[in-house]
Amino acid sequence: MSKVAVVTGGARGIGTAIAKRLAGDGLDIAILDVDVSQCAATVAALEALGSRALAITVNVADEASVAAAVTRISDELGPPLVLVNNAGVMRSRMAHRMSLAEWELVLDVNLRGAFLMSRELAPFMRAAKWGRIINLSSTGALGLVGGANYAAAKAGVQGLTKTLALELGPFNVTANAIAPGFVVTDMTRSMAQEVGVSVEEMEADMVKDIAVGRAGTPEDIAHAVAFFVDERSSFVSGQVLYVAGGPKT
Repeated sequence: MSKVAVVTGGARGIGTAIAKRLAGDGLDIAILDVDVSQCAATVAALEALGSRALAITVNVADEASVAAAVTRISDELGPPLVLVNNAGVMRSRMAHRMSLAEWELVLDVNLRGAFLMSRELAPFMRAAKWGRIINLSSTGALGLVGGANYAAAKAGVQGLTKTLALELGPFNVTANAIAPGFVVTDMTRSMAQEVGVSVEEMEADMVKDIAVGRAGTPEDIAHAVAFFVDERSSFVSGQVLYVAGGPKT
């Protein structure tokens, strides 16, 4: 039986690219998202690749919602042994103007969600003596003007990742993080809209500081995830891989 992977925030963008990449590698996929109605096209694409696919509406920041989703995955697909914590949100505002609600929302989805998902799946991995946890961080973890909440959450994801690697390593479970740089997604388009520029203008400005001279794609991130899932990366754990095209700053 194929291994089961869980991809949070899998309805679009980077999450969809990751789900398709893992399906192409022979895994069955459970997509978790806040709006399951947006997952139909992705599920169809995964099934066309020969994978069993399941989409579930989940609020990753809600303990009961996460627990119910994991139970359903286990019942319908089998024990989930690969977890990709990709779900994330941004609420951009300078720190001195940021509301507590904006701070808490971003921390809840990006960091609390990764913790809850990891906690729920860890027993399956420990029992199987095999597992993979891949958390999506960001270059923003190094500091981000207008994104104190996002930077704090993504830095926290890196600390969580390194701790999971230490705690689960004895059970042959690896935990790693990927920190994307500038990648064009729906979130990027929302950011551009917030600051009043077109996504093309934003991309042109960002690419000036990327050594390889282009923006990232969701597939770039998906390939990195596939590396960490592969058995050949079993001696790599507790690492943060910056997939950012060689940023100059």
